[in-house]
Amino acid sequence: MVEIIKTDKGTPPGGYYSQGVKAGDFVFIAGQVAVDPETKKLVTENIEAETNQIMQNLSAIAKAAGTSLEHTVKTTVFLTDMRLFERFNKTYAKYFPKNPPARSTVQVGPLLREFHVEIEAIVYCPPKS
Repeated sequence: MVEIIKTDKGTPPGGYYSQGVKAGDFVFIAGQVAVDPETKKLVTENIEAETNQIMQNLSAIAKAAGTSLEHTVKTTVFLTDMRLFERFNKTYAKYFPKNPPARSTVQVGPLLREFHVEIEAIVYCPPKS
C-alpha cells in the first residue's frame, strides 16, 4: 500500500511531486530546501541556517508519516559547493547524535533560487505497538 504524505509544516512542493510517499515500512521524503513553512520565506543567510530549516522540514514530514528522524536510514545531500561541507556536516550531525544514517553527498550545479543545499531522506516507520 502506498500513502501520500502531506503536511503544511514541511517545505511546500514547488512542482508536481509529493512531500513524502509511505510505502510499506518506509517513507521516502522528497528533497527539501530551506523554506520556512509558516512564513514561506527562504532561509538562505548561511549554510547552518539552511541546514537547520531543512532538517526541521524533514522532521515534520517524517512526523506526518508517523515516524521520526531518529529512524532515518539514508539521506542524499546535494551541495552547490563542497567547500561548505564541514559547516553543513557539523549542523547536520546535531540531528543524528547516535547511529547516523547512511548518506551520499554530491556537489551539484545551482539549486532553485538562492539555496546551497537540498536533502532527501528515507525513513523507517516502525510498527505501532
